[in-house]
Amino acid sequence: MTVKTASARYDGMGKDGRGHISLQSGAMKDQPYGFNTRFGDDPGTNPEELIAAAHASCFTMALSFALAKEGYEAGTLETHAKVTLEKDGDGFKITRSDLSLTATVEGIDADTFARIAEGAKANCPVSKLLDAEITLEHDLKG
Repeated sequence: MTVKTASARYDGMGKDGRGHISLQSGAMKDQPYGFNTRFGDDPGTNPEELIAAAHASCFTMALSFALAKEGYEAGTLETHAKVTLEKDGDGFKITRSDLSLTATVEGIDADTFARIAEGAKANCPVSKLLDAEITLEHDLKG
């Protein structure tokens, strides 16, 4: 079993509050977040951006391992994730994560690639975690 941690602190309340996020690895330490980083353009991060990063990286790694398992050894995978936050009653809900993949994989045909990519989308741990619609569009370069 693998366990990873992160922490968040929020000083003040509501829109006037200011938060900071840190990761166990130290890759992010006291990164600011708050209302204006989530809904405005202030510098810092927000939960949706972090979920998008987690989903893009998880899916891309899952796809890399699935391709390797099928015998493909060379290539490049680049994924962008777009996470949507929508109003849900009095609150909000993450309703979707749209993955957009550009790939170069030596020796693979389009149908095989599509099958393996869909499997990786369905089976990456972050996809399994999200209670949202997940889409995948891909562009396989020759």
